[in-house]
Amino acid sequence: RFNNGYAANAVCTSSRASLLTGRYSTRFGVEYTPIYKTGVRIFNWMEELNPSTPPVLIDMDIAASLPPIEDLGMPGEEITIGEVLQQQDYYTAHIGKWHLGSVGDMRPENQGFDDSLSMKGLFYLPPDHPDVVNAKIPGDSIDSMVWAVGSYEVQWNGGPPFEPKGYLTDYFSDAAVDVIEANRHRPFFLYLAHWGPHNPVQASREDYDALSHIKDHRLRTYAAMLRALDRSVEKIEASLQENGLSDNTLIIFTSDNGGAGYLGLTDLNKPYRGWKLSHFEGGTHVPYIAKWPAQIEAGQSSDEAIHHIDMFHTIAAAAGASVPTDRQLDGVNLLPFMQGEQTGAPHKTLFWHTGHQQTVWHQGWKMIRAEQSDKPGADPIVFLFDLNNDPTEQNNVIAQQPEKTAELTALLDAHHAQQATPLWGSAVNAPQLIDKPTNHPYEEGDTYLYWPN
Repeated sequence: RFNNGYAANAVCTSSRASLLTGRYSTRFGVEYTPIYKTGVRIFNWMEELNPSTPPVLIDMDIAASLPPIEDLGMPGEEITIGEVLQQQDYYTAHIGKWHLGSVGDMRPENQGFDDSLSMKGLFYLPPDHPDVVNAKIPGDSIDSMVWAVGSYEVQWNGGPPFEPKGYLTDYFSDAAVDVIEANRHRPFFLYLAHWGPHNPVQASREDYDALSHIKDHRLRTYAAMLRALDRSVEKIEASLQENGLSDNTLIIFTSDNGGAGYLGLTDLNKPYRGWKLSHFEGGTHVPYIAKWPAQIEAGQSSDEAIHHIDMFHTIAAAAGASVPTDRQLDGVNLLPFMQGEQTGAPHKTLFWHTGHQQTVWHQGWKMIRAEQSDKPGADPIVFLFDLNNDPTEQNNVIAQQPEKTAELTALLDAHHAQQATPLWGSAVNAPQLIDKPTNHPYEEGDTYLYWPN
């Protein structure tokens, strides 16, 4: 278990791109989340109808210039871990969320996966299905967008969309078991990218009914979604065991970002501050668990910082594969650390970068800077935290640490200068309350950061 594991970003697309390539996604222009034009119009309509404080800033000119969401994604020339493992004669499969482009070279079948069962819609079950429990979040623009544009469908290898059978998390879990059983006699790599527990908040009625001790409806529904995710892990473990594969299979469990403030659940990321859509620890500090009984001693834990960029190198090493040498890679192979062959910190410095919100972690010090987008001409807001002594980011020591601030600023500026121009623009710049979920009202003095797109 890695106690200080980090997502590559505080949002899905760029995290997934980094995880699959071992590179900061900003090196190849994947900086913002693909967004539906319809979604931007919903944001704009809700802001006009009920202006928020601080305001959501929407650029309809950028929105008009956005290609269809299917055309927004990771360039085909990027090399994924799937492609690396195909060269080692692994069968490779993707199940679940992709969110890295849906046409041409961006599709999973053209990015290193022999087969892909992709999430095509957003619903776990149709909202009016008798076996589903829904928990909408009144007044939240992101949740409103999801319910407005959602559908219940999946896609096999780019073919026509079709309705899956049953609750989506269970459907993907059963498909994962099918992959294991069908490929038990050859090397395989499975990238199971569950949609759960992303909103819309929808649970199976069976899971919801099993949690009657939770009185709050939305929390109970969300917990029921996690129950299905737990069951998925159990099913996969059982299948590996039944097929005699458990000892020599490397399993890695992680998440693409922290819990979302727009879910309206106060303690979701406790004890950390912040949410998905911010570079505070609540947005990027995620679970990392690895299991490989034949190679990794059970019961170990590490407090060293690791990152999604490390998954590419670690999985390649486990398969005996070489990594590309024709491009800048950013991760490290974690196997020597897991196996006790190497000690110390895998990284001295890590970066996060989404438009004007930029963050550097360096030997336990962390600096976040972002534009005060609602205050034109104002200096960026900057936070400096000593995570070694303040892991929950309670004390901004920027005023007391000018030398450390200068050191981290130089690191961040140098990294920023190396990144590519974003492949598409940011149409929505939304404030994120750091210490409250977004369904709580802003009060004077509350800490907030703007998140571009």
